[in-house]
Amino acid sequence: MSAVVELTGVTKEYPGDVVALRSVDLHVQEGELLGIVGPSGSGKSTLLNIIGTLDRPTAGAVRIAGHDLSTLSDRGLSALRAQHLGFVFQAFHLVPGVSAQDNVAEGLLYSGLSRTVRRRRAAIALERVGLADRMRHYPHQLSGGQKQRVAIARAVVGRPDLLLADEPTGSLDTASGAAVMTLLRDLSRDGATVAVITHDLEIARQLPRQVRLVDGQVVTDTGPPLSRPHAAVELA
Repeated sequence: MSAVVELTGVTKEYPGDVVALRSVDLHVQEGELLGIVGPSGSGKSTLLNIIGTLDRPTAGAVRIAGHDLSTLSDRGLSALRAQHLGFVFQAFHLVPGVSAQDNVAEGLLYSGLSRTVRRRRAAIALERVGLADRMRHYPHQLSGGQKQRVAIARAVVGRPDLLLADEPTGSLDTASGAAVMTLLRDLSRDGATVAVITHDLEIARQLPRQVRLVDGQVVTDTGPPLSRPHAAVELA
């Protein structure tokens, strides 16, 4: 089993002596389902940006899907994101006036595939998330939970090495949020590597592995020893 995420000694500083991450070590193995949890200001959004190749660390080493980010240009990072990463956000980011199927097909826009193939794969992805009967519906015709399922289908249609879900239940009612978490667990059982970034401890406790951040440091990591470069400090 190979590592999809390898962070070693990652620090991120911003002007004004703001340290968002402090020497973070994090390894995520292929097929893992984990929650990255912490309160506002803990550094989890910065960690998401670095894992998602949207930002570079001030210090430390980052490898995503086997690629050393320090060796890649901005264009190379964009290509890596397109080929290896899928993103799900709290605010679904669906295109209004476009069907669910075509919203999902947009996730393959830079794949070089024909429109026919993109739409066929989008249909398969929507069926996978339980929306086979909503393919021709537009975003305004969908519930919040259904919109998030479309967003997840768009994120996984390209078969990424890693799915990053940033507060995926934050805009949903309790029942819809539970359904989305069930879907993420199902995707994990099917072999996807899924990281859920959340401030909600209850959400994190539902997941096999929890990585907790406080003040830019990993203070708890319940992952197996293979996934932990160093022993973590357990909170009382």
